[in-house]
Amino acid sequence: MTKNSEFRWSHGPSAPDVQGFLEGPLARLSELRRAFRIFLEFMKGFRSLHFVGPCVTVFGSARFPESHEYYRLGRDVGAAIAKTGLTVMTGGGPGIMEAANRGAREAGGRSIGCNIELPMEQKPNPYLDKWIEFRYFFVRKVMLVKYSYAFVVLPGGFGTLDELFEALTLVQTKKINSFPVILMGKEYWEPMLVFLRDTLAARGMIDPDDMKFLTVTDSIDEAMTALTTGVESFAPARMGPFKKRWWLAER
Repeated sequence: MTKNSEFRWSHGPSAPDVQGFLEGPLARLSELRRAFRIFLEFMKGFRSLHFVGPCVTVFGSARFPESHEYYRLGRDVGAAIAKTGLTVMTGGGPGIMEAANRGAREAGGRSIGCNIELPMEQKPNPYLDKWIEFRYFFVRKVMLVKYSYAFVVLPGGFGTLDELFEALTLVQTKKINSFPVILMGKEYWEPMLVFLRDTLAARGMIDPDDMKFLTVTDSIDEAMTALTTGVESFAPARMGPFKKRWWLAER
């Protein structure tokens, strides 16, 4: 992290152009400039994340303090992922994100943060080896899926649910294959799982077999088994020659 990173981490409400972008058609020249800006943000993400190694992204709320059981779970998850040789990626903020980055750092692994500019100020947690900030949610989501080989989802709010269902949609529609999506914190997720089974699946909105896309557990060992089994089934084929050699060397 750079000396001045805490001042650059988030820009508060100073990005009204993003709101303007979503309010409807603008002048064509303005739209062209916006498209170029989005292209540059994609290129920034590609350049920053190309050599971080295969990642697993851990999602969860920023609101849990260090004393909370879910913070401790996130820390254990980060450590366990790092011990597999995979890079831990989070949103880079506090709460469960900090916990996972902290666990990875303490286990000697790599720890990455991918932040999104938000109206509230948010500093990077102190357990990051590298971090990158995005203006657009959709660019950030592309990066998280492109460079992640699994998602581990702990209790969280709208943002966590957004990323969870984005991943499930991509798996369901076969845009990505053999992508483990692991929910941890069974008690927290049970009402959602009941809704998926008893409402969506029961009414034909999803196939009952779609529930198999999710691994739900409170066990670190069970989560890591699901993660490594899924990753090893497709990671070498998905990587280029350099990354394939890196993966095999790490294993």
